[in-house]
Parts: sequence; structure tokens; C-alpha cells
Amino acid sequence: MNRWQPHVTVATVVERAGRFLMVEERPDGGETRFNQPAGHLEPGERIREGALRELREETAWQVGITDYLGMYVYEAPSGATFHSHGFFGMALAHLGTPLDPNILGVHWLTLEELEALERAGQLRSPLVMRRVRDALAGKFYPMDVIHER
Repeated sequence: MNRWQPHVTVATVVERAGRFLMVEERPDGGETRFNQPAGHLEPGERIREGALRELREETAWQVGITDYLGMYVYEAPSGATFHSHGFFGMALAHLGTPLDPNILGVHWLTLEELEALERAGQLRSPLVMRRVRDALAGKFYPMDVIHER
């Protein structure tokens, strides 16, 4: 029997001086898209640890995660369903480590720049702006709402 299995992902909104940490990527070799540092949870990995790992791998920034934005459910045009755990954090230090080879660039973008990318259809998914808007509205949950082993 085939069992439905959503993809579990993590993404972090990082804001500094009115700019948001974004990655430029080319998913599946397609068109260039912009996203928060994000990715799939690895087997046995805790949700917050996965978010910190993705931040390091995709941006080379050390980030202090301070809040949980919640779980966002997204059904992609392909039919795949994603359960994306959103976080909010603050940039602490640039590590200078090599980036994941799938990352074309790391950018600090203003809300206006993100909105322009949204209008142009260049964001990875609708969740990108939803997470930013939730963070700007202060829609935070304490980290202890996540119960892991």
C-alpha cells in the first residue's frame, strides 16, 4: 500500500536593519528563484537543528533562532505536499564557510525588493512572503511549542 508522506522542511526568516537574508537558487535546474534559507529535514534530525544546519550550509551565517513562526502547509503544483516549519532569528556572525553548491548567491533584501520579486514570480513558493509578513506582524510562538524526543 502506498502511504501519503508529506515533505518535512524548515525555513528561517532572518531580519537585520530592515533587510532579509535570502538565497538565490535554481531548483531542479529550472529558473532562478529566491527563498529563505530552507531545506528538508534529515533523518533523526531535530527541527531546530535542521534549520540551523540549512542556515550554515546555504548562507554561511551563524544565526540565533529566537522564535517559531509555526508550521506552514503547502501543496506544490507537482502535487507534493510540504509541511514547512518556519523560524525567526537574528544574524550573529558570518562564518565564511563554503556554500552549498546549489546556492547561486546570498542577499540581504528589503521588503520592497522581496515584493518586487513576488510580483515577478521569482520567489520559491508563496510561503516565502507569508513567513516574512507573519514575522513583521509579530506572529511568533515560543520555541517550546515544538515537542521532540
